[in-house]
Amino acid sequence: QARMEESGGGLVQPGGSLRLSCAASDVTLGSYAMAWYRRTPGSQCELVASITNDGKDASYADSVKGRFSISRDNAKNMVYLQMNDLKPEDTAVYYCNADGGCTYVDTYGSWGPGTQVTVSS
Repeated sequence: QARMEESGGGLVQPGGSLRLSCAASDVTLGSYAMAWYRRTPGSQCELVASITNDGKDASYADSVKGRFSISRDNAKNMVYLQMNDLKPEDTAVYYCNADGGCTYVDTYGSWGPGTQVTVSS
């Protein structure tokens, strides 16, 4: 089963930026539409951003629209999430996976370790 490895999280002040990266083993990411998800303790999984397999189209949750940007480099088998103007409510563990929604990944996929993003002054 494909294994995702997320990185790039950290502690940042409100208004700051981070760039998350996602690498995969045992799967060619270019074959799939991909997405970034996030979870906070006690809250539901949220699909934050998704991108088509060719990288030509992307969509975003209303909560991050205009601040986050998803991209991919199929030659490097990588997916990225550029996060700007971060807010405390963006604090969460971020995961990348196939663009099928949280329930799809829960049922048919496998979550990676995720990367913690903490926005705090």
